[in-house]
Amino acid sequence: MLNLILLTFSILILSSNASVLDFCVADVTGPQTPAGYTCKNPANVTAADFVFTGFREAGNTTNIISAAVSPAFDAQFPGLNGLGLSIARFDLGPGGVIPMHTHPGASELLLVVQGSIVTGFISSFSNKVYIKKLYKGDMMVYPQGLLHFQINGGGRTAVGFASFSSANPGLQITDFALFANDFPSELVEKTTFLDDATVKKLKGVLGGTG
Repeated sequence: MLNLILLTFSILILSSNASVLDFCVADVTGPQTPAGYTCKNPANVTAADFVFTGFREAGNTTNIISAAVSPAFDAQFPGLNGLGLSIARFDLGPGGVIPMHTHPGASELLLVVQGSIVTGFISSFSNKVYIKKLYKGDMMVYPQGLLHFQINGGGRTAVGFASFSSANPGLQITDFALFANDFPSELVEKTTFLDDATVKKLKGVLGGTG
């Protein structure tokens, strides 16, 4: 029994020394690194650094994907810096879609609060697809780094909130990575098996060149 008490006490001591600072509010005026932002001077930290009000209004879905993503990552919500979590709001208009994408730095948990969303992800080891239609109150988890998507599942605007296991989960949208830059069309065609006309059309839609 004494050994157990001593072990517990030792763990508590180690835990108390694991984090010297209570928080590390992001100094967004400085560079962002893989480890996050440097800490803002504690003397300049205010309650506002720990509050985010950007979800009060719906995002603008008047765009090519009829969708909006409003992030509350460390860059927008400095109090999250170093805490290993963040959140974003999704607004999907009728026919709206968040194209196939990945978050290299985090797993994601989606909660639907309005309407319905058809969503899924693709496993990396077998390319198996896991798809489900979610309704208000439903959640789905997407493991870190896996391709996934969201599509409005009904005729009215759908809203969801996605939480992430990182203050900066990262984002790469597959369509934009292939067709919204200067990736040479010839190489895109060889790596995707798409014909030249299709590649040029998609580049035209997404603003790519080459």
